[in-house]
Amino acid sequence: MSDWGPVFVAVVLFVLLSPGLLIQAPGRNRFVEFSNFQTSGVSILVHSVVYFALMCIFLLAIGVHLYMGS
Repeated sequence: MSDWGPVFVAVVLFVLLSPGLLIQAPGRNRFVEFSNFQTSGVSILVHSVVYFALMCIFLLAIGVHLYMGS
């Protein structure tokens, strides 16, 4: 059996935390902007740090596991 938990968590967080897709922090005009489809270097850095922190929380602290197959 293979553990698909880390893969599932990584894909979902990557889609949700893509800068400019759902939210962008910091935005160009405000601190948080929603669905503007633009990005900057600072927002990429912020989203990367948030992504890393959430991955550590979900995989190391909580221990998400999802077993599929036989």
